[in-house]
Amino acid sequence: MVRLTRIYTRGGDAGQTSLGDGTRVAKHDARVAAYGSVDEANAAIGMARLHVEGEIDAVLARVQNDLFDLGADLCRPQAETPPGKPAPLRVSAAQVARLEREIDAFNAQLAPLDSFVLPGGTPAGASLHMARTIARRAERDITALAAHEPVNPEVVRYINRLSDLLFVLARHANDRGARDILWQPGENR
Repeated sequence: MVRLTRIYTRGGDAGQTSLGDGTRVAKHDARVAAYGSVDEANAAIGMARLHVEGEIDAVLARVQNDLFDLGADLCRPQAETPPGKPAPLRVSAAQVARLEREIDAFNAQLAPLDSFVLPGGTPAGASLHMARTIARRAERDITALAAHEPVNPEVVRYINRLSDLLFVLARHANDRGARDILWQPGENR
């Protein structure tokens, strides 16, 4: 576990920060941007949780914890673990599989869509759509990083499934789709 006794260190005052392996990088480094976007998605999920309860809240609580795992994975560049050192925390295929099971279970309770869904509906649905769009940004930042540096492929799979889960949960929170706002192509021409 992490123990924080001091919140500020002044270590970043010159525009640099430390990765999980101790490497110093610019605060605008692609790796820092990627896990920063994951942190934003996590905060948006925390806001969405203010509007949900029960099973959806329990799913989102697990996701928030997983997103800290994902951030821990991203903040430690892929490298061989030196002998005698503990392996870094990495997102696993089991975490991705759990998201897929949750997507399938919630989606089975919804009617199929005949149009795209506009963000909104209920406060819970709107909040979950906001979290979904931030998760999509995190996915773009992670895949941009992965184009130049090795990234655990399960991280990419997890963040991709997460936005799908948030979409399905938003529909579920919108009275199981009854309060979804559907796109009407060309309606305002």
